[in-house]
Amino acid sequence: MTHVLTSVAWPYANGPRHIGHVAGFGVPSDVFSRYMRMAGHDVLMVSGSDEHGTPILVQADKAGMTPQEFIDVNHRLIAEDLVALGVSYDLYTRTTTANHHQVVQQMFLACYANGYMVEQTQLVAISPSTGRTLPDRFIEGTCPICGYAEARGDQCDNCGNQLDPTDLIEPHSKINGETPEFKDTQHFFLDLPALAEALGEWLDGREASGLWRPNVIRFSTNILQEIRPRAMTRDIDWGITVPLPGWAEHPTKKLYVWFDAVIGYLSASVEWARRLGDGHEERWRDWWNDPEALSYYFMGKDNITFHSQIWPAEMLAHNGEGSRGGEQGPFGHLNLPTEVVSSEFLTMEGKQFSTSRSIVIYVRDVLDRYQPDALRYFLSAAAPETHDSDFSWPEFLKRTNTELVAGWGNLVNRTASMIAKNFGQVPAAGELEDVDRALLEQVRAGFGAVGGLIGAHKQKAGLAEAMRLVGEANAYVSTTEPFKLKGEDQRERLGTVLHVLAQAVVDLNTILSPYLPHSSTAVHHALGGEGIFQPMPQIQEVSDLDDPSIGDYPVITGDYTSAPRWEHRPVTVGAPVAKPSPIFTKLDPSVVEEERARLGLVDGAGV
Repeated sequence: MTHVLTSVAWPYANGPRHIGHVAGFGVPSDVFSRYMRMAGHDVLMVSGSDEHGTPILVQADKAGMTPQEFIDVNHRLIAEDLVALGVSYDLYTRTTTANHHQVVQQMFLACYANGYMVEQTQLVAISPSTGRTLPDRFIEGTCPICGYAEARGDQCDNCGNQLDPTDLIEPHSKINGETPEFKDTQHFFLDLPALAEALGEWLDGREASGLWRPNVIRFSTNILQEIRPRAMTRDIDWGITVPLPGWAEHPTKKLYVWFDAVIGYLSASVEWARRLGDGHEERWRDWWNDPEALSYYFMGKDNITFHSQIWPAEMLAHNGEGSRGGEQGPFGHLNLPTEVVSSEFLTMEGKQFSTSRSIVIYVRDVLDRYQPDALRYFLSAAAPETHDSDFSWPEFLKRTNTELVAGWGNLVNRTASMIAKNFGQVPAAGELEDVDRALLEQVRAGFGAVGGLIGAHKQKAGLAEAMRLVGEANAYVSTTEPFKLKGEDQRERLGTVLHVLAQAVVDLNTILSPYLPHSSTAVHHALGGEGIFQPMPQIQEVSDLDDPSIGDYPVITGDYTSAPRWEHRPVTVGAPVAKPSPIFTKLDPSVVEEERARLGLVDGAGV
């Protein structure tokens, strides 16, 4: 048994999540975690809502709410959506807990004590009307290189060049149009150059392993070329207090969200163990200090920098492993990521998802109208693992109807229907023929083939292999034609064929269950099984562990110890089988135009 940490990108609590978000972090991390639990590993899956930073303040102001009121609403919305999708977190929490603040401050002090937090003066953009720092992305102007009029303060989307806000011609705030003021202020910077050699050695080892996706390792090594100190504090009144004299008393100097959010993986693990209680408070160390433990970080490609540079650098600084040396911090020797599992972008009807531009399909809206496993199936089958992929309603309809319904759903339905009609229970097998053995051997081999692909983060290929086996089982029905075996002298052969089909469905259900956890229980019941097949997450209302003034808040948790093992399980002869109901809903073609109309799309264009 191996300790496996699944670290899932923290959704920003500025609103509900769209399907582009969960395509990158939600579904892939859950498929992987469910498989690893079934394979016998001790998995800890953690994440939470990222609730600090200027954008929260800006949007809370627009909504006429306090920042806390604003994030309380959105944290709950996000948690409810992730539970409805079936993402099996051991703990999904938030960054405004007292526990998180304490862990972040301890990490800061360890990095500071080892000499990796240095004070520097920085020219920052300030909003004249609010006095708040304006993030680079909230500043727009004309690109000095190509003349594009809507370049951002961090990058020009037209020519692709990296920029600073001070580079822009006629910069202005995207929030209210005012011209920002640029002021020198004192901040703490993470001394990345002092950690560059250690980062490089770690990335070289990751590249040599050959496990990382080529686009991720290539990007990660490239950003080492021009490494420079990164500011880890900001002029803002919404965030975590800098735990140093002269700073702690300053109400508008806070640790920046770049520093605090990634520490959430550690703080969530600590919170999870503390909530276990009864002497288990230090169990988080099994995943963070054990050199044999594995850790996988799931996110979209826009977050690679934070997971292959910023967070590993913070851990190296805490461990005292940069060029300045230092002492190991209070969390022991922290394990750097085994792999940064980054996905490319999921586009929508050929356009990049953008909430601000109304190019968006919210998870909640899809789950209100369609089965969660239909969405999970599409996002797995069209996964943007190594290149961008597109979500379109015609493609969603096609995959749901021709693959999920007509492929897998049809196999389950007709197998159960024929057994119910002819035997009423799973029949025993007579003498097997070559065609029977061939199918059973192929399906049993699927455990190794599909499991190997999921474990290597090739989930799209894993699902394709599983569905290929579904196709083989459907072909077996066409070859053996059990519906024609009607005579009494053919009854034993009919029983054998239906037994083989039942066995194939039982094993394929196990193989598909990480992808399709909701429907796996219905398939299990259709062949006479009892109980819940794949355990599901749940929302639990909890109190803050350290600060009674913080109101109760929802977390996602669950007990996943009853998950089935990743192995062949003999079908139960004699298990009762009744006439089944369809497990998957076939979609009417009209949904395409209905959904496109909701988006304001006509023939691929906006109206």
